[in-house]
Amino acid sequence: MSILDRIDSPSDLRSLTREELRTLADDVRERLVDVCSRTGGHIGAGLGVVELTIALHYAFKTPRDLLVWDVGHQGYPHKLLTGRNRRMESLRQENGVSGFLKRSESEYDTFGAGHAATAISAALGMAAARDITGDKDVKVVAILGDGALSCGLAYEGLNNAGHSDRDFVVVLNDNEMSIAPNVGAMHKYLTSIQRNPLYNRVRSKLGEIVDNAGSLGTIVRKWEESMKSFLTPGVLFEELGFRYFGPIDGHDIDALVDTFSAVRAMEGPRLVHVITQKGKGFPAGEHATGEKWHALPPGHDPATGKQLKVSTANPAYTAVFGRGLAELGEENKKVVTITAAMPSGTGVGAFAKAHPSRFFDVGIAEGHAVTFSAGLATRGLRPVVAIYSTFLQRAYDNIIHDCAIQSLPVVFAMDRAGLVGEDGETHAGLYDIAYLLAVPNMTVTAPKDGREMLALLRAGVEQDRGPFALRYPRDVVPDNVPPMGEIAATPHATWEVLRHGSELAILAVGTMVGTSMAAAKVLALEGFDVTVVNCRYLKPHDEVTLAAILADHRQVLVVEEGTVVNGFGAYISTVIERHDPMVRVHVHGVADRIVYAAPRATQLAALGLDSAGIASRVRALHETEALAG
Repeated sequence: MSILDRIDSPSDLRSLTREELRTLADDVRERLVDVCSRTGGHIGAGLGVVELTIALHYAFKTPRDLLVWDVGHQGYPHKLLTGRNRRMESLRQENGVSGFLKRSESEYDTFGAGHAATAISAALGMAAARDITGDKDVKVVAILGDGALSCGLAYEGLNNAGHSDRDFVVVLNDNEMSIAPNVGAMHKYLTSIQRNPLYNRVRSKLGEIVDNAGSLGTIVRKWEESMKSFLTPGVLFEELGFRYFGPIDGHDIDALVDTFSAVRAMEGPRLVHVITQKGKGFPAGEHATGEKWHALPPGHDPATGKQLKVSTANPAYTAVFGRGLAELGEENKKVVTITAAMPSGTGVGAFAKAHPSRFFDVGIAEGHAVTFSAGLATRGLRPVVAIYSTFLQRAYDNIIHDCAIQSLPVVFAMDRAGLVGEDGETHAGLYDIAYLLAVPNMTVTAPKDGREMLALLRAGVEQDRGPFALRYPRDVVPDNVPPMGEIAATPHATWEVLRHGSELAILAVGTMVGTSMAAAKVLALEGFDVTVVNCRYLKPHDEVTLAAILADHRQVLVVEEGTVVNGFGAYISTVIERHDPMVRVHVHGVADRIVYAAPRATQLAALGLDSAGIASRVRALHETEALAG
């Protein structure tokens, strides 16, 4: 039995020797690589924080002490050490262990986290609650990492926490990566600190003197401040009100345990700067650059990371979008591309390689990405902002205030729109239709396939009406997509009638177009003759085609891979009611509930958004109509 197999909770590891802790770290890495080789998952960051996680649970009295992890990517070792090792085979599976932190899963998951930079704000709230309720001797630790210091929310939390002077610890896990390599001035600042051993030796000695100097402590502290100013480019964290410790080798168990044990005994805001290596212990991940080993799909060789089964399916929407955007950038020199730490994940790495001077990775800073793009647009450029649907939610005010109100032609390319399978509820892009339809001057579109995605991308870049949103799924394209030069722009505010029928009309959105066509074929064999419309422009809609549909149909079914609350169905229902209140409109989409992790196909079937589910809904509507008649 390995040491890991003997650990059912952190209290078990606190009885281990330092040498056993090092062996435990090896066990944890081996287990992570083995599990993720079958389940897939965000392995890189987890491998980098193995020793850090062990040391935190060893030095702090969890679960009484509260560890607040930033981004679930860091949480895999934490899960193994907090009673979930035996269930880890179910990682990211339906009803299995979540790929992110989840409060309902364990008392050790103190705050749910799927997006970056929430840890400091949430942990500070917990610290304030502790002080209000008088819950003595509870320490609160925020573990910030995976590039979250490129996100503005982290600075807001640091500013408030330092000013509050509360008993509060921040651990800065500095792995020099977010998902792609870190960018920005803060990355340069942290690098300068960790590469200055003279400062750290002097700081360590001065710290010992201050702690033991009594009345001389004030004088020594002044010497310390002068030394910091001389040897470092700034003293940001101390100026923000934190006592700074580090940088510390994040893979040295002894240094970590000793530091955290000492820091736990102190009070006030403290920040421990830990240097880790993303992907440590996995040779393919250690030596890789960029985003490749940030996460792995299921089915790879645990020794090499090589995919064991190569897919023969069509390319993903992401890859087709990236290729088309790069080609469009060759045609149009005004096209620029912006992403928020996800060049590979959004497919825009191809554009970055082809047009580096017109590519901008701003780090995990979605709001900044949008407003920065608005600034580019004011000078006549054509910004394409490539951000996952779920992450664009974080920039909603910037979309309205900086783009829509000024009618700036910023194109929002929203990957992972709709259901996202195993990444689950924190990454589902179910809300973009609802939140963007409410924005004035905004054009909202959804393609039925890869070719139409590129046609709409061209339309968005060529138009000058205001912001333009393009949503597409985490899936493979259903068609063979030609080069961008062979694709014309989709005419503005137009729909496409794909099938004419005499009964109910299906208004299908994006991914649901092909599925609705499949359902219509099944229904035709049963004697149900339905119309299927590709509603590629959700806003503004095609008034001419809608009028023709309403002239021939008394029932309409709107099918969308998005929330039914305030979605396209709700929007077009009000339009139809004004046009002809006698037409009955029904909406078929994602109900008002959280959709948890499962394979995407399973999620769609469970929600009735596969061809069988749509056909079943049409039959039910037909029966209801017959009874009413």
